[in-house]
Amino acid sequence: MDSVGQIKQRFEIIGSNLKLERAIEKAIRVGPTDISVLITGESGVGKEVMPKIIHSQSHRKHHKYIAVNCGAIPEGTIDSELFGHEKGAFTGATQTRQGYFEVADGGTIFLDEVGELPLPTQVRLLRVLETGEFLKVGSSEVQKTNVRIIAATNVHMQQAIQKGQFREDLYYRLSTVEIDLPPLRERKEDIHLLFRKFAVDFSRKYNMPTVRLEPDAIAVLESYRWPGNIRQLRNTAEQISVLETERAITASTLRHYLPDHNIEKLPAVIGKKGTDDSDFSSEREILYKILFDMRADINELKKITANISGGVVSETEADKPNLNETRTLSSEQTAILSLPENRKHTIVDDYDFAEEIEEEETLSLHQKEIELIKKSLERNSGRRKAAAEELGISERTLYRKIKQYDL
Repeated sequence: MDSVGQIKQRFEIIGSNLKLERAIEKAIRVGPTDISVLITGESGVGKEVMPKIIHSQSHRKHHKYIAVNCGAIPEGTIDSELFGHEKGAFTGATQTRQGYFEVADGGTIFLDEVGELPLPTQVRLLRVLETGEFLKVGSSEVQKTNVRIIAATNVHMQQAIQKGQFREDLYYRLSTVEIDLPPLRERKEDIHLLFRKFAVDFSRKYNMPTVRLEPDAIAVLESYRWPGNIRQLRNTAEQISVLETERAITASTLRHYLPDHNIEKLPAVIGKKGTDDSDFSSEREILYKILFDMRADINELKKITANISGGVVSETEADKPNLNETRTLSSEQTAILSLPENRKHTIVDDYDFAEEIEEEETLSLHQKEIELIKKSLERNSGRRKAAAEELGISERTLYRKIKQYDL
């Protein structure tokens, strides 16, 4: 088993950051085993180096090592690429093709950007991890493979699981050991070393003198956040090596190659833990606001309606006579208003006019059948044969009915 220093020298890893060295140490320790490894980190931090270290330290190092970028394969063909297909399995499948898992049998397969895999492919990958079995596209024959799977992703896996974009069981199966690589902004002591290394490489490649940074340029280089990490630093070193005629790079010159360097980075308010991160939260707030506005409008209409109704009532009541006012009635008016005594006994009972409802005739088939049999027997003076003919049934059926109904 090689040491961390030997691994760094063999794979040209620059830097002395503690997190980086811890990640290399993990890769060396899991190498001799067949444990599945998940490598996490931002884009451009160099995740593709770790699977090579693990493969070099394993007993599979003399077998094939295949790296697959899952994000670069179209969703419609990724199953065919990984597991192979039979001739005629789909349009254009003119011959049988081996997939990566079949070709890498006995070796190691590195699945880069595994978080981009479609859900149906994740199910098939889970079966390979658990049983080592897979099916070619268009085939019903189960095949076995002995391959070690190392995966890498720059996606936040827990968030992807919550959104239903990645299977939780597959995540725990892949991340038996998880190696996290730190971003370049957390390796400030390594930034200048990496720049010098890239500058030397490009000076040899393009046959030109090596660029060097002034002290003020070094300060700018180390204070920059490097969102693209090592990949962005390498591209910046290549641009400066090719485009600049002066080999001594000052801070003002370097700033021209750093995008968004002068833009002030202010802290942003993000969703707190436990809050709803649904994509429809803003729409829900808009709907609530509309409902509250509608409620306020309805209450306002109710008030207006009540005020209008109150005004009509007051005008109507103004036309009514005052009941409390004392009025002198003539004898004729008194006679008209007084009720005769015999009217006291002329109150008509409302129930005298109630309509009599005839009882609804029964619609039971059982009762109708009994009535028809009785009428037919009476009409034929008890002659069962004639009654059976009249009813349109056999004499035997009539006997059974008479016995059944006890007629």
